[in-house]
Amino acid sequence: MPAFDRYRDALAAVSARTGAPLSSLVLSFAVLHEVTAVVPLVGIFYAARALGVGERVVASLPTEQDNWVAQKCSTWVDDGQKWAARVGRRYGVFGFEKSGPESQLPVNSDRIVGDVANAVVAYAATKALLPVRIGAALYLSPAFSRGVIDPTRRGFGRVFRKGP
Repeated sequence: MPAFDRYRDALAAVSARTGAPLSSLVLSFAVLHEVTAVVPLVGIFYAARALGVGERVVASLPTEQDNWVAQKCSTWVDDGQKWAARVGRRYGVFGFEKSGPESQLPVNSDRIVGDVANAVVAYAATKALLPVRIGAALYLSPAFSRGVIDPTRRGFGRVFRKGP
């Protein structure tokens, strides 16, 4: 139990230093982490679409997996292709017919084209931005907690508080 006491003390110090309850800080980080994933994903997708660079970027990625960067890019492209197919089939986007989440997904085709390529580029770029996204979420969590999460929590508390 002494190990947990050190963590509890450290987290209490962070909470006191930021002026926000620990639960609000955790919720704030979670919200900001998701926002910093969705905003770049959508923004990069539409930027790649407007500039017509999705297919060229995917085609220019190295095919030989001789180093860590090439392996990671290949993994992100494969994962992005699966994600685009799953989302495309579920919602009828990226040129896919809407057919529900349980349909069979064609993956690993030879060439990635159109909006699927743009989605793959957006997915891979968002994955590559993970360290920046985490840093931004950590940095902005105290202010977001004090400005949004705590006032919302207090508002709900007033609504559900029993009156005299």
